[in-house]
Amino acid sequence: MFLIEKTAALLIAPLGFSLLLGLIALLLAMKDWRRGANFFGVVALAWLYIWSTPLASERLLALLERQYPPVPMADLASAPVAVVLGGGIAAPKLPHRLAPDLNDASDRAWYAARLYREGKVKSILLSGGVDSRLGGLAEAESMAIFLRDLGVPKSALILEKASLNTRQNAAQVKETLGKQGIDHILLVTSAAHMPRAIGHFRAQGLRVTPAATDHRAVDANLDVRKLLPDAGALSDSGMAFKEWVGFWVGC
Repeated sequence: MFLIEKTAALLIAPLGFSLLLGLIALLLAMKDWRRGANFFGVVALAWLYIWSTPLASERLLALLERQYPPVPMADLASAPVAVVLGGGIAAPKLPHRLAPDLNDASDRAWYAARLYREGKVKSILLSGGVDSRLGGLAEAESMAIFLRDLGVPKSALILEKASLNTRQNAAQVKETLGKQGIDHILLVTSAAHMPRAIGHFRAQGLRVTPAATDHRAVDANLDVRKLLPDAGALSDSGMAFKEWVGFWVGC
């Protein structure tokens, strides 16, 4: 099921879908079906161009992020625990990478550390496993290394290392916290991921206060340069498509 979900997300994402259309165009050209080949080739290039522009990417992300805008920390409710979802920190890969690698979504771990320092939570639950085929540290363990470096004591950290997607995050967190009689959490994840994540956690019967971070659609100014293709914009579009696919298929 995990492999099917990943494959579906890859094919529906702008890059994967454009490559699929390009492959169809190539196959039709090999069969000498030029009209069909031209059609699919043009659609593939147009689709790739649209979602490579910051203009389209920012608006797609904004549809997700505007549901959970930034909230001043002073206005956030306190809770016994902050739950931080994986997706922002890659594990060390000896001998090439000796420490965890932070990506754009590593704001999640940093924000959780701020919540702890401000006294909004007493502990931080880090949720994220590792694909058994890849091995190495679970993402929860990698996040723990980073949080320890940020000054969060080991005694304040709870690690959940079994989950591989958002649905499993919620189920495993519910099981872990249920043993401690905790049902109220601050949920820390990227703003674009929050609509999908909060649904899963509330479905588990948890009382969830969203603590969204990693807002990316922050520049609303119209600029002709936003019509120029950009690799970062394509990456953000792919992330947004992944969120929509995950929302509809329930992962």
